[in-house]
Parts: sequence; C-alpha cells; structure tokens
Amino acid sequence: MKLKAKLFDWLKLAGCVALGFPVLIYFLQERLIFFPQPLAEDPLKANTGAAIEEVSLVTADQVRLRGWLVHAVAAQTPAPILIYFGGNAEEVSWLASTAGRYAGWSLLLLNYRGYGASEGKPGEAALFADALQIYDYALGRARGGRVAVMGRSLGSGVAVHVAAQRPVAGVILVSPYDSVESVAKGIYPYLPISLMLKHRFDSRARAPGIKAPLLCLVASDDRVIPRPHSARLYAAWGGPRQWREIGAADHDSLAGEPEYWDAIAAFLAKLG
Repeated sequence: MKLKAKLFDWLKLAGCVALGFPVLIYFLQERLIFFPQPLAEDPLKANTGAAIEEVSLVTADQVRLRGWLVHAVAAQTPAPILIYFGGNAEEVSWLASTAGRYAGWSLLLLNYRGYGASEGKPGEAALFADALQIYDYALGRARGGRVAVMGRSLGSGVAVHVAAQRPVAGVILVSPYDSVESVAKGIYPYLPISLMLKHRFDSRARAPGIKAPLLCLVASDDRVIPRPHSARLYAAWGGPRQWREIGAADHDSLAGEPEYWDAIAAFLAKLG
C-alpha cells in the first residue's frame, strides 16, 4: 500500500509539473519574447554635428514613442526614408552613428514600447499598430513618398507586417523567421505552443502577398534563429528576392561584417 501511495504521489507531482509548466510559460511569454532595454546614449550628444532630429509620436492609445530621424549625409533636400525595426533586446540609438551607410537614404529609428525612452509595454498587436503609424509619419517626410522597411530578428516580423499593409519601396530582413510559433516549437517541442502563444508574428502567412523586393540577410552560424526558419520565409516571398548569407557570423555579430553593410547599401542604391 505504501508503494502504491508513493507512486500515486509521484504521478500527482508529475501531473502538476506537466500542467503547471505550460501555464507558467503562457503567463511569462512576454518576458521570453521581449527584453526592453534602457536608452544606451543620446545620439544627439554622441554624434555631435550629425544631422539627427529627435522624433516623438503619440499613439492612438496615448503612448509616446521616442526616437530619431537620421538624415542622409549631405542631403540638401528630403531623402527617401528607411524605417528600422530592431530585435527583441535591441535599443536602436546605436544606429544613429551609421548614417553614411544607406546609399543616400535617411534612417528613421523609434524604440518599441518600453524600450529606450518610449513609454508603454510591448506586445504584437501594439507593435504592429505603432509600426503603421511610424510608416505614415515617414511617408509625410520622405522624398516622393519613398519608404522602405528594415527589420532585424524580432523586428523582421514587424517590417513584414508593414510591407503587407502599406506600399513600400523595398524590404530588408536580417535574421528573419517564418513565425515565432515555428521557432518556439523548435525550442519547446514538448509544449502545446499553438494553444499557448499570444504573440505569433506569422510572417510566412503574410509573405506571399508582398510584391516589394526583398533583401534577406542571414548569418551562416545563427543558432538563435536557425537558417531553415529564414529560408521558409524567403521561399514564400511574393516579390523579387535576394538571399545573402554572411560567412563567419552569428546572430549577434552579423552587423560587424563589412559584407553586411555593402549588401544593404547596394540594395538601397538600386531602389533609388
């Protein structure tokens, strides 16, 4: 009887763990997907003399987003604008120092909700709505209404959403994924991810309807978003596409390779 009682206790414990862990993951998934970072430095102070303009947008639900418009080097008139959407642990002010790398395009950087000096808390629906408002702002500032989008890692899903909802001149995706659900299933194959996930970022479902040209940049040794996830999104793209795999780079070191910046500049130069 004691053996049966102990066995029953162990089964109850296993059942609690089996049920409790997925529930815990469900309620903590925002902390697993989003990693808000404080403002690293003020780009206006760090890049003295550069043509950098502070930007502040108030969303429909009265959340203030803060960032910068980094004007193209030596631009005497409005330039086309590239909007950048960062990774899940990326505060985007560091890109203000890269103004000369975009083939005459200006760079619009706004931190996600909760990142840098932006207010609020991040979430898929909020980031998507904010991104469309950022696009509409850029459209009014860009020469000839020429706007392109660029997203890195988590931000690739935001950029894809914008490209599916608004006309864009081009799309640059860095270490993109097919969907957060697909990536999560690879990490937690034993969990009912489809039932648990609140923030799906399903880029693959949107990709076939996007006709804008794509530049897809991936690292040869990316272990955060394995290559097959990027390849599935790339294969589903509905417009012209270029695949550039950067050797000797991983998920975090990709932007440290000259080939990375050369590919971006060449792609933007063709867009005009």
